[in-house]
Amino acid sequence: MKMKIINNLTFKALLKTKGRKTGKEHTVWAKAVTYNDMIYFSRRNPNSDWLKNAIAHPQVKVEFDGRRFSGLARLVEEEDLAQKISSLKYTEKDRQKESRIVLEIKLIENN
Repeated sequence: MKMKIINNLTFKALLKTKGRKTGKEHTVWAKAVTYNDMIYFSRRNPNSDWLKNAIAHPQVKVEFDGRRFSGLARLVEEEDLAQKISSLKYTEKDRQKESRIVLEIKLIENN
């Protein structure tokens, strides 16, 4: 069942990734943004285990609003999309303009 996403929301979500070295599940709370029926997570630098894990193992899980979802992650390479996500995620002008590494998650609702 495909999830219907309300766009342009910013919220905290649990992102679960598979460890790129251990294969064990890792969970992190992170600020997320919805846009174009996808969920986005971002970082200022690539030195994050959850980001490296999601790149190595694109099948991830996301939990928010009492619901659990499976999804496929991909690194956003389009600079204009990455900039749009930063502008939605942050209200401060300086932070909106910072260069970020953005991860896009296409969700599928679990039954």
